[in-house]
Amino acid sequence: MKILFVQTGGTIDKYYPAGETHHGYEFEIGKPAVESILKRGRPEFEFEVTSVLQKDSLDLNDEDRQLIYDFVAARSEEKIILTHGTDTIMQTAKKLKGIDGKTVVITGSMLPEKFYESDADFNLGMAIGVVQTQPSGVYVVLNGLVTNT
Repeated sequence: MKILFVQTGGTIDKYYPAGETHHGYEFEIGKPAVESILKRGRPEFEFEVTSVLQKDSLDLNDEDRQLIYDFVAARSEEKIILTHGTDTIMQTAKKLKGIDGKTVVITGSMLPEKFYESDADFNLGMAIGVVQTQPSGVYVVLNGLVTNT
């Protein structure tokens, strides 16, 4: 079994670089946080990590959701986890609902993965469990809850 992890942006991937112009008060969306989490977790399943977007979910629009839909629909993998911002995660889940034959799990975090008390590891771990055990459909996994859209 192979799981495809897809970065779309959101708090999970944020970091706050210090610099002369913003002193660490502005965020950037960096490399997929999934890479760091999986490295710590040492999974024994096959996986791939890729990026489609690097946007805060409040900045996602209908065109972005269509891009995500088209990307997921075109992939051959049947087990897909999207990392996403929590503010508009349900809008993207509803958009993906029409994709058949795949188990798609969308997750994110309230705090960036780089923060010590982040919920990112917990949410991603749950998403991995859900994608492996649930039938095809679109699921949102956050804070110990699974929502089937």
